[in-house]
Amino acid sequence: MILRTFLFLLINFAALGIGSLFTNAGVSSEWYLSLNKAPWTPPGWVFGAAWTTIMICFAVYMAFIYQLTQNKKVLITLFSIQWVLNVLWNPVFFYFYQAGAGLIIITALTIVVGIFLFRYGAAMKFKSLLILPYFLWLIIATSLNLYILLEN
Repeated sequence: MILRTFLFLLINFAALGIGSLFTNAGVSSEWYLSLNKAPWTPPGWVFGAAWTTIMICFAVYMAFIYQLTQNKKVLITLFSIQWVLNVLWNPVFFYFYQAGAGLIIITALTIVVGIFLFRYGAAMKFKSLLILPYFLWLIIATSLNLYILLEN
């Protein structure tokens, strides 16, 4: 269990690391700074704290569900899709300045994380709370992306 959690932590934080290559420069770019952003956009430091917490919780969640599930191929496929979408959003939004494509990606990511929440909810029971921050944060992030698309 500890080894699996560590492995998922490495994989999750690799996604954050790759994403940060685009996010760090993107947040300070003239393009992003000039956007009309949603009034509920959190301060910058919240994003780092939120993603760190989310990825720790998600790693623990994945270690538990990996142990419980019989069909590991479906689980790893969902995890892989989630990972790719998570990494992909950053360059699409912050490097290529494509808020519309970013919205499609983040919506798909939200759906995939929702599938985790609801597909494995019965097996995970109370431990499903570990993925809830990810799902809720993605709903907020999707609303921020949508606002930027509509108001710019």
